Amino acid sequence: QVQLVESGGGLVQPGGSLRLSCEASGSIVSINAMGWYRQAPGAQRELVADITSGGSTNYADSVKGRFTISRDNAKNTVTLQMNNLKPEDTAVYYCYAHIRRRWYPAAEYWGQGTQVTVSS
Repeated sequence: QVQLVESGGGLVQPGGSLRLSCEASGSIVSINAMGWYRQAPGAQRELVADITSGGSTNYADSVKGRFTISRDNAKNTVTLQMNNLKPEDTAVYYCYAHIRRRWYPAAEYWGQGTQVTVSS
């Protein structure tokens, strides 16, 4: 079994900051990419940012320069530092990880989601 547990969502005013964290646990052999998607009401889920095990990062254009993704490979964690938040960043944020388990093919696993609301 594999679990991804997210933390750090909440309510923040425009211009504020939040830090999301996600920890993967369970029978993990290795993790390739980890990252964050988000889904606003009535919208499709979209990639926010991801990071490979080697540290290569990828960001949505809408968050470049404001969000920073990082990971700790030893702890199987990924963090999203979100600065200068805007109302349009309001969404449920989902952590994902591409994980290889012993005896199983590599697959994507998802967290349950954490709400981020940016409002005055």
